[in-house]
Amino acid sequence: MPSASPPQSVGECQWRFPDPRTAEESGVVAFGADLAPETLVGAYRSGIFPWPHTGSPLPWFSPDPRGLLFLDRLRVTRSLRQRLRGCGWSATVDTAFDAVVDACAERPGDGTWINRSMRRAYRRLHDLGWAHSLEVWDGDDLVGGLYGVRVGACFTGESMFHHRTDASKVALVELVSRWAEAGGELIDVQIATDHLASLGVVEVGRPEYLDRLAQARDRLTCIPVERRDVSRLVR
Repeated sequence: MPSASPPQSVGECQWRFPDPRTAEESGVVAFGADLAPETLVGAYRSGIFPWPHTGSPLPWFSPDPRGLLFLDRLRVTRSLRQRLRGCGWSATVDTAFDAVVDACAERPGDGTWINRSMRRAYRRLHDLGWAHSLEVWDGDDLVGGLYGVRVGACFTGESMFHHRTDASKVALVELVSRWAEAGGELIDVQIATDHLASLGVVEVGRPEYLDRLAQARDRLTCIPVERRDVSRLVR
């Protein structure tokens, strides 16, 4: 089965981020720096991610607690199983990265942080093999998806969207299946929500997350990329 290529080397980050274990209660680690590939990769490998706020220098976060989805703890409800079985949708990886990011940016209330600079930065990470998108299709129509950054055997999700009911949930179920097949260990959703908790996401303390990340970040994990019918997920 074809899989994504290993990520390209980006060199060392020129910035020195503080130890995220010393972050403020709000999760803020630092302000400033830039969105160069080497900065982003260095930050993600340290458990830190950028989260732009209007009117503020670029903030970098490492929240406590952290939202994680362990691959064997995904919760698929009866209604979601019915959706997977009967929707006729298919899924791909890295087929429409820009379209997925744009759709995530258009989500009401959520897209303000996915500004032009962020889109350019993650597109560059995608070109270098560090960022991936997962697309859900109804025929030729893109109906849902997500994107994020691979950090070894940890996939850090950035955002998801849906244009059809349950399409973002289907995207997450598909990601779990492919990530497990690739030998991945966990999916980092950064901040847990009630919606994500309903799918099995749990909160862990920052120290535990950072320990798990340190064990996973150097393990090469290449996600399968070919088109697959999502109905197989409930067979």
